[in-house]
Amino acid sequence: MKITRTMAARAAMFALAIAALASTARAQQGDEGAIRMLSNKWQQDIAKQDIDAIVALHTSDAVVLMSHESVAKGSAAIRERWKEGAATPGLVLHWTPVKINVVSPTVATEYGTYTESYDTPQGKGTDEGSYIVIWNKINGKWKVALDAPVTSAPMPAAAAAMPMMDPSTMETHSAGTLTWSDVSVPTFPPGAKMAVLHGNPAGPGGFVLRLSFPDGYQIPVHWHPTGENVTVVQGSLALGMGNTFDASALHTYNVGDFAYLPPQQSHFGQAHGSTIVQINGRGPFAINPGAAPK
Repeated sequence: MKITRTMAARAAMFALAIAALASTARAQQGDEGAIRMLSNKWQQDIAKQDIDAIVALHTSDAVVLMSHESVAKGSAAIRERWKEGAATPGLVLHWTPVKINVVSPTVATEYGTYTESYDTPQGKGTDEGSYIVIWNKINGKWKVALDAPVTSAPMPAAAAAMPMMDPSTMETHSAGTLTWSDVSVPTFPPGAKMAVLHGNPAGPGGFVLRLSFPDGYQIPVHWHPTGENVTVVQGSLALGMGNTFDASALHTYNVGDFAYLPPQQSHFGQAHGSTIVQINGRGPFAINPGAAPK
């Protein structure tokens, strides 16, 4: 009789455990479905440029980590980041979750891949990559605590490692024999090219490089960690300072004109005619799309 009662008690405990596991699994499936719906709505809000809805989807202290850009933390910074991003002409942004993992009743992770296209004066620009999102459940609602998309586009050619030159050796380059490579930076339309004349822009020392832009090329808002000494050697370049592209703020520089751009200052521009500018500075040189950190 004791054995029978013991077996019955164990069976009852086992049944309760199975029921609890089943209940947890159902809850996780429900949470996964809810997150998937929110992820889809997020994409729809971007397409509608509904910045309020995008910000409301994030926690008040959420963090956005985008490739080659400064960290955006908190509602105000995220609002500015998405206000600029969602207004990109012709933007079509789509991501596909690969896995949504509900790790606890209040924490879940989502990772997947994304594709992006947008309009530029030279045609369609594109980008693609992967992403990870950490979701937190607050007051019964899932919200984004961390958003980290990572582009698969390579860093700009200037960031590539280059051999060090002997500073005591004279170095010369013929304009017709320069080696040009594509400038591949998120939000930058295709068509810009770069040639390194002296030094290693990725290193800490001095460097000289040239940037080439086709006629009408629009340079998006970006910033550099170090200062730029810019001289126009062909065509003309209109430059403006600020966190958003403003055609009324552009000032045109012609062949032989010079401009100094301070470090960590957001700026933008547009080429008139086939344009080449020469940049002198001290590295490491980097092109960071978007507004500079405050």
